[in-house]
Amino acid sequence: MVRGLSATDEVVDLVSRLIQFDTSNTGEPETTRGEADCARWVAAQLEDVGYETEYIESGMPGRGNVFARLPGRDSTRGALLIHVHLDVVPAEAEDWSVHPFSGAVRDGYIWGRGAVDMKDMAGMVLALARQFKREGTVPPRDLVFAFLADEEAGGKWGSQWLVDNRPDLFEGITEAIGEVGGFSLTVDRPDGSVRRLYLVETAEKGLSWMRLTCDAPAGHGSFLAAENAVTEIAGAVARIGAHKFPLVMTDAVSEFLAALSEETGLDFSPETPDLESALFKIGNLARIIGATLRDTANPTMLSAGYKANVIPQHAEAVVDCRVLPGRQAAFERTIDELIGPKVKREWITHLPAYETTFDGDLVDAMNDAILAHDEHGRTVPYMLSGGTDAKAFARLGIRCFGFAPLQLPPELDFAALFHGVDERVPVDSILFGTRVFEHLLNNC
Repeated sequence: MVRGLSATDEVVDLVSRLIQFDTSNTGEPETTRGEADCARWVAAQLEDVGYETEYIESGMPGRGNVFARLPGRDSTRGALLIHVHLDVVPAEAEDWSVHPFSGAVRDGYIWGRGAVDMKDMAGMVLALARQFKREGTVPPRDLVFAFLADEEAGGKWGSQWLVDNRPDLFEGITEAIGEVGGFSLTVDRPDGSVRRLYLVETAEKGLSWMRLTCDAPAGHGSFLAAENAVTEIAGAVARIGAHKFPLVMTDAVSEFLAALSEETGLDFSPETPDLESALFKIGNLARIIGATLRDTANPTMLSAGYKANVIPQHAEAVVDCRVLPGRQAAFERTIDELIGPKVKREWITHLPAYETTFDGDLVDAMNDAILAHDEHGRTVPYMLSGGTDAKAFARLGIRCFGFAPLQLPPELDFAALFHGVDERVPVDSILFGTRVFEHLLNNC
């Protein structure tokens, strides 16, 4: 056994260094940058302590991914995949208090784009992988570390490509841990004590970006127009934006609300009037939880015309659709009713919902790891309103969870930091998460 830096000794520096790589994913391959440089740096950090790594560009130059495996004591057990993505959404420096790619460490936080989505977990995973190799740690089962490209644009040139073209990388893997889960929600209990609920992601809504189009005769802006593509698209967008889909209780959401009611003594049952508003009693995380109570369809882009006095022939819009497990067919029927016969729709990106159960040895190990470092903690399942690379790995039959443990200050608006200005993560939360993750991986 070779002693050296522990994971907690270097994790803050590693997170900061990862943030300093501008890996902005614009969604357009020609303007996306930095993934290859960051991935090669990660590979170098792993090779520095003795790992054999594989660097793969997933279907397009520059879309870098790194894989490394640490053999476990029992190779007959299914391996555990620990996956993170290295790309981030873009950031405008003039909007920030610090430069978004500075990785500044100040006021008890690590600042920068990706601090919570998800270079915090990438740094923890990298730090622990290095420690395990230096110390000769042999985990209970094989661990596969994956640092991936293109998650922020749906994984077409990352996890989805790898599953389709390199399934050998995932051979023997039965379970996976990634984002977005493991963070704490502090709630007040009826006896005056507090409980920190650590949310484990067991489900994700489907991610479907939909394009609406309409074509009608062009004409002079001064004429009467029997048909107008702009009017048709605007009407369809307005109807979609105003529509409220029905409340649906999935297993993950039901279990979360039951635990929340039990711990707080408040009523968060499905029969609660205006449940979305009631959830704000638990703070700003209600925005994430509320979005998992029903399907959503939010118009995000609108385009038509080229001159003030010309009725255009073509108009289009883009709608961000997030659909609950088991709801896709009903959702599409509703959308077709709302847009009417003159507007056509097509999926730009369509990734299905995912759901697993909150049980099994890995779930027990997550709870044990939390309790080992927080006597006031409790793990609970929840559904993510967004999507992750788990959607790709689930296609291989891998059971996926979101668990990037962070003990957060109760006053921190964590949900607002995802893709937000002044994204940052508490240093203490990173150190806590690293210790919890170490416990988990040594007992998984």
